[in-house]
Amino acid sequence: MSREGAGTPLVAEVIKDRLCFAILYSRPKSSSNVHYFSIDNELEYENFYADFGPLNLAMVYRYCCKINKKLKSITMMRKKIIHFTGSDQRKQANAAFLIGCYMVIYLGRAPEEAYRILMCGDASYTPFRDAAYGSCNFYITLLDCFHAVKKAMQYDFLNFNSFHLDEYEHYEKAENGDLNWIIPDRFIAFCGPHSRTKLESGYHQHSPEAYIPYFKNHNVTTIIRLNKRMYDAKRFTNAGFDHYDLFFADGSTPTDAIVKEFLDICENAEGAIAVHCKAGLGRTGTLIACYIMKHYRMTAAETIAWVRICRPGSVIGPQQQFLVMKQASLWLEGDYFRQKLRGQENGKHRAAVSKLLLAVDDISINGVENQDKQEPELYSDDDEIHGVTQGDRLRALKSRRQSKPNAIPLTPSISRTKTVLR
Repeated sequence: MSREGAGTPLVAEVIKDRLCFAILYSRPKSSSNVHYFSIDNELEYENFYADFGPLNLAMVYRYCCKINKKLKSITMMRKKIIHFTGSDQRKQANAAFLIGCYMVIYLGRAPEEAYRILMCGDASYTPFRDAAYGSCNFYITLLDCFHAVKKAMQYDFLNFNSFHLDEYEHYEKAENGDLNWIIPDRFIAFCGPHSRTKLESGYHQHSPEAYIPYFKNHNVTTIIRLNKRMYDAKRFTNAGFDHYDLFFADGSTPTDAIVKEFLDICENAEGAIAVHCKAGLGRTGTLIACYIMKHYRMTAAETIAWVRICRPGSVIGPQQQFLVMKQASLWLEGDYFRQKLRGQENGKHRAAVSKLLLAVDDISINGVENQDKQEPELYSDDDEIHGVTQGDRLRALKSRRQSKPNAIPLTPSISRTKTVLR
């Protein structure tokens, strides 16, 4: 990235003489040998409050498709392609996130190399923050995101050869169930069901029966509820699902006992696991993150980054610091868990954990920092105000979002044919 002074262009070469990333303060004009394009007003982060970024998995996919198409276009064969972003610092960060992901996913760049290319000179990017209402004292960086994407590829969380764009964009919408896969075929995070399907108080409510066909079709065997009871669990158990209640307060962090029970349930579940709280963001993202940290040795920041790329708005307020404090102990628990499995040479390992043995063997335990062991205070939105909690507000905000024009049709393909990114 080069820069000559304040307000002057910053340009980073991503592919020599072919692809560049630039921060420009006036809109450029394409020429016979240079093609400029921007996604600032095309791929935008939809915030809840003051949160922003990283952009979601569908946007990363769309961006990679766009770049690959331009690079292979006959009309652009002799042109230098420049992805430019403007003066908005948040859009700069998300634009840099996208091209950094492209470098990691398609160019095979190490996260540090992609980050270095974008950070040369005196370039700087605003870090990403959570969806808490009010101030923030925890951030994730571009480098955290690049490491998360790299590890997601390594562990097969991320495979664009089998990614279903239309399905992702359909089911993430509040009116269509508000669910996202965090680990394909293993973990779904979704909005808490209600007793019946309806639109009330500004947000969509879905009954357990609304989810059952999708869950059955995707080998979900286990439902874990983290919020107060809004539906009868028998509506899931009568349909053949295992159902567990692990309640803790909205906006708060789980006890060690809850974390242990959650991990025990997940490690013994044969199929996929669907987890929900009220909005399916804070408590849900936090416990799924604990599983990822234990079994894949991802750092707290990397894990938060990945969960938010899959499901924006996840992990809120003190839940972030909680995961940082749990990192070292979860890594050690994971090491012991895998060591114990290795000792069972002739034993049968459940499908949920058998492939973990090879997945993390090459990840070093070095570099774990000592963490502050002081318990975080409960997030201020934990207390209900006139019956409205953090989860209620987040759900209402998501429900009010309008579908954008030219988006993929809401009805996903039933055939689940692989969408291949070339």
